[in-house]
Amino acid sequence: MIDHVCDLASVRDATDRLLIAAAALDNASVTESSRLPGWSRGHVLAHLARNADALVNVLEGRPMYTTGAARDADIERDAPRSLDAQLTDVRESAARFQEAGAAPADWSRTVELRNGVTDSAARVPFRRWVEVELHHVDLGIGYELEDLPAEFVEREIEFLADRFGGHPDVPPTRVTDGTRAWSTGRVAEGGPEVTVTGPTPALLGWLAGRRDGSDLSVDGGLLPTLPPL
Repeated sequence: MIDHVCDLASVRDATDRLLIAAAALDNASVTESSRLPGWSRGHVLAHLARNADALVNVLEGRPMYTTGAARDADIERDAPRSLDAQLTDVRESAARFQEAGAAPADWSRTVELRNGVTDSAARVPFRRWVEVELHHVDLGIGYELEDLPAEFVEREIEFLADRFGGHPDVPPTRVTDGTRAWSTGRVAEGGPEVTVTGPTPALLGWLAGRRDGSDLSVDGGLLPTLPPL
């Protein structure tokens, strides 16, 4: 069961961790490359701030972004800012998201995200939690997949496995850490199934496009190539 109140608290805690870690940077290191191709750390921080405001739009019934081009332009505009400006923006936009999340609302309603994707309002705080945790890793400042909260890792694996479930380009796949298992890809229909095994941080890294899967074991075929998120 999704508990948006608990997820909002997790978002706040994750944001605090990110802000404390990023405060150790300086203006020069903000301009250095992040782990995301083509993005500096400034791009990642700018995206986090603009994503918080975009999810406020979602919760308040407005389009998430006016256009995809406007989203990209806002990130490019904000990426070169000083560290202080970046941290202030992340902090203040996070506060706006928390305020929107605390407002009385029907959390069972359906909301629209980017590209026509819909979800329940109650899942929006978890989606924000994903943004904060994974982009903290993307900053490349000492926070790794292995440092992510265990509850978050398991839930995000389940979320991504469900996202790729039924995808025609992904073979039937069983994802397991040796104790828990998730199914993804096309329906098996009695045929062979690829089994991907590894510790949960490694599984998440592969599913989220943060690692190439070379640290995973694969039985029944090759490691599936996953579509971009």
